[in-house]
Amino acid sequence: MPGRESILQRGLEAFAELGYDRASARELARRLGVSHNFINDRYGSKAAFWRAVMDHALGPRTVGLPQEDAEVDDADRLRQIIAGFYRAAADTPLIGRILVDESSRDTERLDYLYERHIVPTLQLMAPSIERLVASGRMAPVPMDVLFFAVVPPVAGMVDGPLARRLGRPEPASSQQLTGTAEALATLVVNGLLATGAPRSR
Repeated sequence: MPGRESILQRGLEAFAELGYDRASARELARRLGVSHNFINDRYGSKAAFWRAVMDHALGPRTVGLPQEDAEVDDADRLRQIIAGFYRAAADTPLIGRILVDESSRDTERLDYLYERHIVPTLQLMAPSIERLVASGRMAPVPMDVLFFAVVPPVAGMVDGPLARRLGRPEPASSQQLTGTAEALATLVVNGLLATGAPRSR
């Protein structure tokens, strides 16, 4: 019987490659190297197993993001949070595939990702954003616009084949990926702090 870490990692690989619907219980059992009834016996259902896989993959990433620090400038803290998000994506590119797939489907799985993993990350950024807006350093931005300003650049961390064609060395070292994450985060935050309020919708 594979260990828990191995089972959850293999589950992540299967869901990333196949998507939730195509990852049948039988195919999951084959890839996990377990009996056909293992998932139901251990987790209760395929949906519960999927949630366990997501919590295992995403949980440490949220914990590792910088917390509130009164001595850190709000713009710098915002950049640190976003850079941490990008570095986490580089460490676990399979999650990126699942997030892209699930974000286009109105399902209970998207509700779970939103409530358990996306909202906590947004809540980390919210105090700094509020203070930046109140001080006039950042124009008010609707949350959906802010989210899609921050998230799409993550492709720069996970799209390895395209990045190599654009000049990224292969293999990219951890130091190079950290530098890329910092550069992307700085670019995003500088854009958010640019003068001039966007037109209201």
